Amino acid sequence: MNNISRSIEAFSKAKELIPGGVNSPVRAFKSVGGNPLFISEAKGSKVWDIDGNCYIDFVASWGPMILGHAREEIVEAVRKAAEKGTSYGAPTLYENEMAELIISMVPSVEKVRMVNSGTEATMSALRLARAYTGRSKVIKFTGCFHGHADSFLIKAGSGVLTLGIPGSPGVTESVAKDTLTAEYNDLESVSKLFDAYGKDIAAVIVEPIPGNMGVILPKQGFLQGLRELTSKYGALLIFDEVISGFRVAPGGAQELYGIMPDLTTMGKITGGGLPVGAYGGRKDIMDMLAPEGPVYQAGTLSGNPLAMSAGIAALKILKNEPGIYKELDRKAARMEAGLREKLAETGTKGVINRVGSMLTLFFTSASEVCSFADAMTSDTDRYARHFNKALQAGVYFAPSQFEATFISTAHTDEDIDKAVECFKN
Repeated sequence: MNNISRSIEAFSKAKELIPGGVNSPVRAFKSVGGNPLFISEAKGSKVWDIDGNCYIDFVASWGPMILGHAREEIVEAVRKAAEKGTSYGAPTLYENEMAELIISMVPSVEKVRMVNSGTEATMSALRLARAYTGRSKVIKFTGCFHGHADSFLIKAGSGVLTLGIPGSPGVTESVAKDTLTAEYNDLESVSKLFDAYGKDIAAVIVEPIPGNMGVILPKQGFLQGLRELTSKYGALLIFDEVISGFRVAPGGAQELYGIMPDLTTMGKITGGGLPVGAYGGRKDIMDMLAPEGPVYQAGTLSGNPLAMSAGIAALKILKNEPGIYKELDRKAARMEAGLREKLAETGTKGVINRVGSMLTLFFTSASEVCSFADAMTSDTDRYARHFNKALQAGVYFAPSQFEATFISTAHTDEDIDKAVECFKN
C-alpha cells in the first residue's frame, strides 16, 4: 500500500483553511472514500504526489492535458510570455492569434470572446442568448453540467451529481423557474417544452457529448433534432464544448457530428492547462457584446498573456500535427477493448461508452447508458472499489463514477495496459 502520510496531513490542514479542504468539490474523494492526493508535479502521462508516489494519470486535470503534462512547447511558450510580464489589462497580439486559431478550427465560430473559466463562458453565453432573443427561459438537460452559475445548478451533473446534491441552496425560485429541464437523447421531452413555452425560450444549452454524468453518446438524429427545433421556434442552440472542444476533433463535437450551433462555449484544452474559457458564434450575435453592443461582460484577466500563450501552443499542435486524433482514438480503443475483455473474464456487469479519447466504464446491469436515468443505475460502490484498487497499483482514474477517463498523446500502450490490468472483480 502506498504511503500517503504527507497527503493525509496536508488534507487535515486544508480542511481548517478551505471549505471541505478543496477548491473544487469532486477533488475531495467523498464518493470513493479515502484521502485525496496532493500532487507535487507532473510530466507526460504521470503525476507524483507529495509523498513521492508516481501514478499514471487518466484524470488529465479533468480534460485539458490532451498533450500530456508539461509539454515542452507549452512550457516554453509560457516561460517566454512570463518573462515579459504576467498581466497587462490591455490588448495583446496573443489575443488576436488565439481568436484566429479558434475561428479557423471551430466551424460555427465567426467571432470569439475570451474569459477565465468554462462557468464564465456558459453564463455569459446564456446572458447573450437572452439579450439576442428578448426571451427569458432556457432549456438544459438533466445530468449535463455547465458550470456553477445559478441557472445551471438545476438537475446538474459533475460534482453536483457525484456528491448527491439535488440542486444548490442560494439559487432563487425566480432563477429556477426560468430553467426548464429535458432528458438527454429524448427529443420528445424537448418538443413538449417548446410546445408549452416556445415563445419564451431563449436557448437550448447542451453538452453535445455529455462528460459530466459519465460519457454519453448522442443518439443518431438527436443533435440535428435540437438544431431543427431551435430554428423552428427562433431560439438559439448553444453547444457547451468545454470538455468536447478540441478533444474529439479539431473542431469539437460540432465538427464530428456536422451540426452548426449558434453559440459555442469552450475551456479546458483551449488554455493548454492554464485557466481559460471562451465563447463564440455567429457575428450578428457576438456583436451584441459590449463595447460593440449593449450586453455587458468583462474580466480583468480575460485574455491573460500566459493563458493565451499556452493555449496557442496547444491548439497549433492539435491543428497542425497530422494523425494526432487518429492516434488518440487508437489508444482509447485499446483501453476500451481491454476493459471489455476484463468485464467478460470476470463476469462483471458494465457498459463502456467512448467517443475518441474520452470514455467511461459504468458499473451497471443496464444494456446501454444513453441518459441520466441510465447512468443512475450505476453501482457507485463498485466503482469506488475499482478506483481504489487502481490507485494502489499506481493508476489514477477520476474519483467519481460520473466523470470521464481521458487519454493523452503522452500515454503509452504500456500505460494503458497497466490501467486495464488494474481491473479486478
